[in-house]
Amino acid sequence: MLCRREKKLPSLTEVDDEGEDQDTGNKLKPNDMAIRSTMRLISGNMPCSMQDHALCFTNSLLRDTTNCSPSPSLLARSLKKEFDSLYGRLWHCIVGRSFGSFVTHSPGGFIYFSVDSHNLSFLLFKTEVQLIAT
Repeated sequence: MLCRREKKLPSLTEVDDEGEDQDTGNKLKPNDMAIRSTMRLISGNMPCSMQDHALCFTNSLLRDTTNCSPSPSLLARSLKKEFDSLYGRLWHCIVGRSFGSFVTHSPGGFIYFSVDSHNLSFLLFKTEVQLIAT
């Protein structure tokens, strides 16, 4: 099942003042609350577990660069390599403050999200290669 833009992802639900998820009532870890407060899913067409992995992995990359401004190129390369290794090759990643795009992606292989605290947007998508017979 794919998570669509209209649905809230478990890692992006609302949190009350005591640190509880308003949808489930479960107590949240500080990491979960940090992800919820700074990341915004704009559009996604991939399984929820993959979306969560993209958000959590990006959050860990940004935590590692707290002393300096993160390099969009290094973030894109790291996220692409992570998804290549876990979910097969042919992932593409674009990271930046301002970019336009129009891409064709494999079914279940697209996510576009932003990290407000770093003023960055992330576009991650997978393509398929079809060999042409000659």
